Amino acid sequence: MSDQIVRLIYPPELLDVPIINQLIRRYDLTFNILRAEVTPREGWVDLQLSGQDSAVESAVTWLSGQGIEIQRLAQ
Repeated sequence: MSDQIVRLIYPPELLDVPIINQLIRRYDLTFNILRAEVTPREGWVDLQLSGQDSAVESAVTWLSGQGIEIQRLAQ
């Protein structure tokens, strides 16, 4: 099992897309929102992701492919 804390930085065109919902369904992860800030033009969220090591890594790769900037904050 893996626990990682990541910051997801959203581009404006993805602010209305349910990215976290898709992430959890695709990769069978649990999450905890630690902090977030969303405005009409930008947004970010700090998430603690928990799940199988390979699922967490696949999820981070998928997020990046969707146009989300990822910053790894802690493990």
